[in-house]
Amino acid sequence: MSQAPMASSQPRPREPTTRTVRAEEEIRALLRAIEDPDCRTILEATGERPLSANELRERYDLPSSTVYRKLERLTDLGLVEERIRVHRTGRHVSEYRRCVGDVRFSVVEGEAELEVVGQGRDEPWWSLSARTDG
Repeated sequence: MSQAPMASSQPRPREPTTRTVRAEEEIRALLRAIEDPDCRTILEATGERPLSANELRERYDLPSSTVYRKLERLTDLGLVEERIRVHRTGRHVSEYRRCVGDVRFSVVEGEAELEVVGQGRDEPWWSLSARTDG
């Protein structure tokens, strides 16, 4: 009796994608988030492993309102992703993981360009290019 080989349970690598943003306000929103010291702290902290809002609050001595406000901002901009951490006790907690690996800003011939390169577990998997219309 022959059996078909089982499908691998390994996740397939994500293909890189690029999204171009032409709206100047979107570029400004990304730059404001990256400029914000609390947002940068969260981005750095969640790069190694996902952390809950409470873990971020305790580890970096930030007010809860600040942590939640910054996480919402970073999530809306696509710089961190929210996942659910499931506990055996049945208590589920949101955790956050940075999904950006590199940010590049340049001005060429009067046009601003912002490129945000995302990261998967082992390698970059997306990039965002933003240009202002000259």
